[in-house]
Amino acid sequence: MNPARLLYRTRQFWQALGATHSPEDLAFAQRLLTPAQLALFYRMQPAEQAHSLRVARDLLAQGEEHPDLLVAALLHDVGKSRFPLSLWERVLIVLVRAICPGCLRRWGRLEAGTSSSGEPLRFGWRHPFIVAETHPEWGARMAAEAGASPLGAALIRRHQEALPGKGGALEDCLLRKLQAVDDQN
Repeated sequence: MNPARLLYRTRQFWQALGATHSPEDLAFAQRLLTPAQLALFYRMQPAEQAHSLRVARDLLAQGEEHPDLLVAALLHDVGKSRFPLSLWERVLIVLVRAICPGCLRRWGRLEAGTSSSGEPLRFGWRHPFIVAETHPEWGARMAAEAGASPLGAALIRRHQEALPGKGGALEDCLLRKLQAVDDQN
């Protein structure tokens, strides 16, 4: 891991420990989300809420005002609320991603024949890796059920997807913006 990335991850760790948000932050989320979407936002852990608020505010600071992009910014990690992660599990994910990204993808795959909704599953030692790899799909479904547009749900579903090059359709352009700000926060 390069020094800049290590510094970023260290800062992220400390932010997670002291994650809080103000009444103004919650009012900000209330302005952007429907009541059903806001209920999803509240299901996230405080660190995920604070992260999502930073992503949305940074996008706005860059002049981005597309409503689906802002909804996706606030809900892109909501799938993690299905199976919450402890702080040590989050650290483990970061370490495995840095040391052996292929291991993260391999250990994070849902086995054939398991429920993609995840409800009855018990993941055992693979729990953090499955949540890390599958939360975009879970979150997209949850957001769609809460009234997110097809574009907003697609941005959530694809927020960890590697995109080649520049340009492309509106969805890819918005996705690049979401990913860039997400990676900084």
